Amino acid sequence: MFLSYAADDADWARMLAEQLAEHGLSTLHDQWSIEPGKVVLHEQEAALRASTHGIAVISPASMRDALARDEYAVLATEAASRGLHFVPVLLGHVRRPPFAAHRVWRDFSDVTGQEFASMAAELADVITGRPRPTDAVPSPDNLDAANPSPPRPLTPPADPAFVVCHAPADAEYGARLAGHLRSAGLPVWSTDDLRPGDAQFWTIRQQLRYAVAVVVVMTPRSQDSDDVTRMILEGQVHGRPFVPVLLDGDVNFHLAATWHLDARDHTLPDAAQLDLLHRLYDDVRHRRPVRLPEATHRGPGGRRVPVVSLTQSAALEQLRAHLAEGEYAHADLLTTRLVLETAGRLTEGWLSHRRAAEVPLDLLAGIDSLWAGCSDGRQGFGRQLALVPDPGRRGGLYFLDLGAALGWRDSSEELAPRLYRDFVRRSAPGPEQPGRLVRPGFFPTLRDPGHENIPDWYDRWSTTVLAIHARLREWKATS
Repeated sequence: MFLSYAADDADWARMLAEQLAEHGLSTLHDQWSIEPGKVVLHEQEAALRASTHGIAVISPASMRDALARDEYAVLATEAASRGLHFVPVLLGHVRRPPFAAHRVWRDFSDVTGQEFASMAAELADVITGRPRPTDAVPSPDNLDAANPSPPRPLTPPADPAFVVCHAPADAEYGARLAGHLRSAGLPVWSTDDLRPGDAQFWTIRQQLRYAVAVVVVMTPRSQDSDDVTRMILEGQVHGRPFVPVLLDGDVNFHLAATWHLDARDHTLPDAAQLDLLHRLYDDVRHRRPVRLPEATHRGPGGRRVPVVSLTQSAALEQLRAHLAEGEYAHADLLTTRLVLETAGRLTEGWLSHRRAAEVPLDLLAGIDSLWAGCSDGRQGFGRQLALVPDPGRRGGLYFLDLGAALGWRDSSEELAPRLYRDFVRRSAPGPEQPGRLVRPGFFPTLRDPGHENIPDWYDRWSTTVLAIHARLREWKATS
């Protein structure tokens, strides 16, 4: 293990190294152990080459220390290039540098005595690969899934699992739920399983992309959580099944079309519900169509469970944020939800011409402005209308021609892609155009991946697109 620190933190770093040594770790570099006559720089380079793990003590002193800054830069580079396990350790209430910010870290500021020993033991367990005690749970404030990091291939995890998502304020129930599912023999992963040094942004995305199903604890806190919202959208982009659990409040805005478990009495899934999850697990493992009940928003005794309604201004602000971060698929799904919600069709997932008339024209104008603004006018409803081959035509032929014109298909003979993730992959920015959406007029798609298993999904989608474009022509006529 390579231990990097500033000279002013040497005494504290020595205490940490001694604690780690008690757990069998060999510290390959510490300034106090270099033999007299040796060249310090050469010893450091040799230690770095020999290390498989690195700990960088990040403190106000290390931010001023040139050698510590160099060592930090090398550790960050080695972590990216050869997979060195890099664990940031904070000391003295310091802001995390960018390359440390997207890794799970530990804050040793003001930590002494037994708490210091326990945290050092956790680091040793991570580095040596020993199983972590079941009561050692990371602090939720170490998680910041919104931090960007360089793109990388997302390979399947060793054991795809039910991914449990919850807001930090709902951590107690989330932990009980995860433990309950594990006790029933189901594979489970949650952010509580992140360990120091993990690249949380990509670890979370990896788990969601290949999840057996995404289990969302629905509460007002999770509805307001940007991290939970991003996890929902990421799962939807990749077509993962969802098992929402309503713990408190209303059904999540993004999950209105999804069947959910009612746990408003804070109970855990019963035997029948666990049996349903086992069947879902078998379906996913054997690549069979997933069998889940139809969405219902009636609780015990037939009592209606309302769906959260976002204000137009709040939703447009969320859309602006997703577009600013280049999360185009997330922004697209939010656009579809917003259009459907204003017409009262979230649960159904599609629009008729009559219901499209209920979508406010100023909302469509706001959505169009944001999409156009992020793409120099190449995306958005206005651009789509400019590409329509013959606005006066109607019916299926019109939609087929429209799909080819807007890049939804590669030619007028090709069928539209069956899955949403394949659909949007066509417009992903290429390596030569990292910030540019490729296909003109492609977004917003108005596709709802939550209804892809319905046999007539294509007809419903066609109807929605034609209805919104008819509404858009009204907007253009009045603008």
